[in-house]
Amino acid sequence: MTLTERITAPGPKKILTLDGGGIRGIMTVEILAGIEKLLRDKQKNDKLFLADCFDFFAGTSTGAIIATCLSLGMSTDEIRTFYVASGEDMFDKASIFKRYTMNKYEDEKLAGKLKEVFGAKTILGSDKLKTLLMMVMRNVSTDSPWTLSNNPGAKYNQPGRADCNLMLPLWQLVRASTAAPVYFPPEVVDIGSHRFVFVDGGITTYNNPSFQSFLMATTEPYSLNWPAGEDKLLIVSIGTGTSPDANTNLDPDEMNLIYNASSIPSALMYAALNEQDFLCRTFGTCLAGDPLDREVGDMIGKKGPVMPKLFTYLRYNAELTREGLDALGLTDIKPEDVQKLDSTDHIKELQRVGKAVVEKKVRPEHFTAFV
Repeated sequence: MTLTERITAPGPKKILTLDGGGIRGIMTVEILAGIEKLLRDKQKNDKLFLADCFDFFAGTSTGAIIATCLSLGMSTDEIRTFYVASGEDMFDKASIFKRYTMNKYEDEKLAGKLKEVFGAKTILGSDKLKTLLMMVMRNVSTDSPWTLSNNPGAKYNQPGRADCNLMLPLWQLVRASTAAPVYFPPEVVDIGSHRFVFVDGGITTYNNPSFQSFLMATTEPYSLNWPAGEDKLLIVSIGTGTSPDANTNLDPDEMNLIYNASSIPSALMYAALNEQDFLCRTFGTCLAGDPLDREVGDMIGKKGPVMPKLFTYLRYNAELTREGLDALGLTDIKPEDVQKLDSTDHIKELQRVGKAVVEKKVRPEHFTAFV
């Protein structure tokens, strides 16, 4: 089945979205492995891959890497091997001078790994991609978020255009989505006659791309026009862990320039991630998800402004605080070991977090209506 045939075929559609989060993406991979096993068991097919089950993968930053791997038809075992074997190489420390003035890590090894896995000559429009794929990045040159996809009906994917996005190297777009400021240098991409500078999509409002994927799937300008409905559309959203840092003893005098420079970006990113999640739980029927806050709870069984709701929604994530890890039965894991985006020394602990999320939160009945 070609991509066009797949995205225009009748029947329910399934979307899988993946948050950004650096090496914490290995936690996402373990959650996906649990979902893959669950679906294999339900369909009694041990050769089933997630690309056989989902029609659309969307990801930001590390989520873009995983989404692309899935769209290429890779198993979660293969993606796990890639992350475990390449994690330290991808975070290749820059010189001391660069670390203090520009970025902590070089990008050559990361780019090399992406070329190796995806193919240096594979383009966004390649028929190697078995599903619809969306990745998020920020175009610094135009000061705007970009949600690039291989959707053949999209305006900037038309073959006659000199700036057709489908002709862009797949590895380079993924690299652009992972170019986290401070961590990695930006990625420069030539599109037609324009040269654009891109950085990580995690610093847009789409570090969690779940609601944006719904909009792309259903809104007329994107030309997919998938029908909405609780029984027609499933969105599964996977996080890379949250680590809210409550500071009840904060003195206002401590909020100087250094404090604000270090705390405001993460605060905005967390708020944006939370908003995407809340929008999905408001307009979709939420079957799984941790409480968002003490007022709205988890939104499971709660009404929204549109009834019946527009899709079915599942959200799997973990809180990487002492309390959150204890709730997963991981009392021996230190929060500080699994909270950083570059915690390559603690990949095994992050894998245990992902496996614990599967054990505690992922249920076969969540998928019954779509399998």
